[in-house]
Amino acid sequence: MTEREYNQCVTEYADNVYRFILKNLRHEEDARDVVQTAFEKMWVNRAQVDGSKCKSYLFTVAYHQMVDHIRKAKRVTYKEEFNENVRVYDRPMHNTRKVLEEALAQLNETQRSLVLLKDYEGYSYEEIGQITGLSESQVKVYLHRARVQLKNYLVSPENVL
Repeated sequence: MTEREYNQCVTEYADNVYRFILKNLRHEEDARDVVQTAFEKMWVNRAQVDGSKCKSYLFTVAYHQMVDHIRKAKRVTYKEEFNENVRVYDRPMHNTRKVLEEALAQLNETQRSLVLLKDYEGYSYEEIGQITGLSESQVKVYLHRARVQLKNYLVSPENVL
């Protein structure tokens, strides 16, 4: 991959990679760090990267960086302060985006990534398999299970209202 191809790849796919990682991590700073590291690794390994496959390579590296980040974050425990003066409002919120984000949050990391890669980013099963390291049939099975879980969450009135 040449420097020009690298710059073109950054221009074309930076927003897509960031959006994919942000949807999974739900934290802007962490998503920026993961994406930056993915681009850095692609730059370091640019001699081995085929310019025509830079998108797949970039998403693969970003996906693996995200998985590593999630594993590290799970090892860290946070102590949240409890404040008794916090008011809780018991009123329904009719916000579709929030409901969908909550539904996605119910999925495990693999399922969430597969749904986002297929339904948000439009990758084929084969491309998703290459990015995640799963076989095409595993991608189909995990994606089906994720969609069933999403459906069950979304049809439940207490989750939507």
